[in-house]
Amino acid sequence: MRWLAAALIALAAASAGAADDGGRTPKPVIAKARPGTQCVEPPEVMRRLHMSFLKHQRDETVHGGIRGAKHSLKACVDCHASADTGSVAKAPGDFCSSCHQYAAVKIDCFECHASKPSKLAQGSASK
Repeated sequence: MRWLAAALIALAAASAGAADDGGRTPKPVIAKARPGTQCVEPPEVMRRLHMSFLKHQRDETVHGGIRGAKHSLKACVDCHASADTGSVAKAPGDFCSSCHQYAAVKIDCFECHASKPSKLAQGSASK
């Protein structure tokens, strides 16, 4: 029984320490997009609706053969790939990974799609 009491005290102490910082999970840190670019939608719209845009673009591409339109995943990757990893989803702090990890949402886009920008976009990012 002593071990149970000790475990409860340790758990209470750990909980109290977590409550000191507000008890909240830290919000994701979002890296800025590639300099000299502007997103196709305002940030607050993209935060809320990006998945709808991507699903719509997916349908347009698969059913209509329309590529490179306003809400293409490739354009997102070209602007938002991390300078450190060169990817939007390779490391926990990368653009897509940081928010999806915070929201506990599994990203499966990059099982088929590239998470790194094209060589052309990478070259223009370093200029």
